[in-house]
Amino acid sequence: MNPSAILDIRPEVAVALRECSPIVALESTLISHGLPWPINIETARGGEKAVREEGAVPATIAVLHGRPTVGLSDSELEIFAKGEGILKASRRDLAVAISKGHTAGTTVAATMFIAHQAGISVMATGGIGGAHRLPANLWDISSDLFELARTPVAVVCAGAKSIVDIPRTLEILETLGVPVIGFGTDEFPSFYVRSSGRPVSARVDTPEEAAKICQAHWQLRGGGIVLAQPVSTDFALDSSELELALARAEKEAVDAKIHGPALTPFLLARLAEATDGKSLRANRASVIENARLAARIAKGMCTMAR
Repeated sequence: MNPSAILDIRPEVAVALRECSPIVALESTLISHGLPWPINIETARGGEKAVREEGAVPATIAVLHGRPTVGLSDSELEIFAKGEGILKASRRDLAVAISKGHTAGTTVAATMFIAHQAGISVMATGGIGGAHRLPANLWDISSDLFELARTPVAVVCAGAKSIVDIPRTLEILETLGVPVIGFGTDEFPSFYVRSSGRPVSARVDTPEEAAKICQAHWQLRGGGIVLAQPVSTDFALDSSELELALARAEKEAVDAKIHGPALTPFLLARLAEATDGKSLRANRASVIENARLAARIAKGMCTMAR
């Protein structure tokens, strides 16, 4: 069976696909698991609004009652923002969620996969996952990295989440053959922090340059691409402040024996408390900024395809 046959592609997205109009996929775990109410719904709506302002169509992706859905309605966004019992689905969890009729937010990896099956080649998020830092979790490596290796979707982000081991994450991406492109930067951003101090594999300064790299990579049958844009200086955290807060959060995680899929939401929640909400505001800002950039890149791709 063609995987796209089980997708629920909403009418606005379906029309944009037929007309080769620009579309930006948006993930849903940041709504259901990554951010608290009401910041989560404000962020979701802000990301979709930014995409529309740039002349593209937003397509927030999730699993609704066992159906992978491309293009949630506003009321459905609110269900994910307020709802309890919504699962967190990565690529491995999709078959179970579908067969059991679950409702689930999709991670970057799962969103990439569904977006590709639908025919969408650009998505936006806050930060991708990576290899965790804690000694007890060295083998806890996000499936986002492996999905990037095999699924041809450009992921516009603010780098990797600040809670991960950035050097190890970049080494894994290099090994997997994933281009890590800095947008307006020579250094890889670290989600809440504008720079990790680590170099990107290449830099671009316009959406058109980014679109050309994506096109060339996919002509070579490459997989995904990381397009990393630093969070704006108005919302970025100081690196030393973040490091202190993260060290405390990691100790709490060890003491509470938190691991696996629960680790990232736990650490992000503790960081929000320790930074008096600064991390939440940085997350929201980066999602909206990245959605706007993703729309511009998607428009560049459409222009080249015509």
